[in-house]
Amino acid sequence: MVLAEILQITQTAADTTIVKVHRNSELFIKIDPYGIGMTVIGYTIVFIALFLLYIVFYNLTRVLTGSIKRLFKKDAHTDNEKPAFEISGEVNAAIAAALYLYYNELHDQENTVLTINRVSRAYSPWSSKIYSLRQYPR
Repeated sequence: MVLAEILQITQTAADTTIVKVHRNSELFIKIDPYGIGMTVIGYTIVFIALFLLYIVFYNLTRVLTGSIKRLFKKDAHTDNEKPAFEISGEVNAAIAAALYLYYNELHDQENTVLTINRVSRAYSPWSSKIYSLRQYPR
């Protein structure tokens, strides 16, 4: 009994929704018969949303880089001393050359002789003609 009442209520709600949608669609067809207004509204909404997203992302990068700069400035104010040592260009060049030579010696010098042995087999199931799809499947 209760289930039948619930079904009747949902059916009437669905019917009224369908009637409202049908009535609204007829009204919209009277107002904009070719859909040009709907097209303009749709494009306008999309471009406004894209513009707002552009503004948000552009300002988000500014905020994030600004906060990182502020953190570095705080660290710079607490540490006003110069580093105790500076490395000259010659030392940097020597370190770079040593690293280059070290990484080049990691690989063994191998023989680059390729040998290709041709093996001929009379039968291979991959090239067998009985497995081809040219037969009509029944």
